[in-house]
Amino acid sequence: MEIALVTGDITRRNVQAVVNAANSSLLGGGGVDGAIHRAAGPELLEACRKLREETYPGGLPVGEAVATEGFGLPARWVIHTVGPNARAGQTDPELLRAAFANSLQTAVSLGASSVAFPAISAGVYGWDARDVAEIGLRTVREHPGNGIETVEFVLFSDPVAQVFRTVLADLDSRD
Repeated sequence: MEIALVTGDITRRNVQAVVNAANSSLLGGGGVDGAIHRAAGPELLEACRKLREETYPGGLPVGEAVATEGFGLPARWVIHTVGPNARAGQTDPELLRAAFANSLQTAVSLGASSVAFPAISAGVYGWDARDVAEIGLRTVREHPGNGIETVEFVLFSDPVAQVFRTVLADLDSRD
């Protein structure tokens, strides 16, 4: 599985699935979540409302993942996952690992060969970018792939991208 690090806008990536760092309501928000909802269009919000009504009336649990169509995005699917919120006391690294792992499993179940991840929980949820990079990159590298050929980490700023580059180089040097 090829891993690429990209600085830019995840909503413009030409991949089969983009991962949305969603909140548990699935109804949009700020950061990556808001950007994905705006770019995908109102159909995404409607699909998420339907998921809430039919499957997740209490909201999507932290670490879980669920997919919708991509609607107005170049990506065919949006995989919504809820990362842990360190500012709310959710500091267990296993919750963050689960968000990455369950997103990958959802991509496999969809048959996606390419996936773009944001830095889940590194923004407003207060996780340190290095911790997110280590957990995210390690989880992707340990995943068997099962049809996923490319995973992109689409990072919102140069400083966060540099952290991911450093962590990836450290992981490569250990192999």
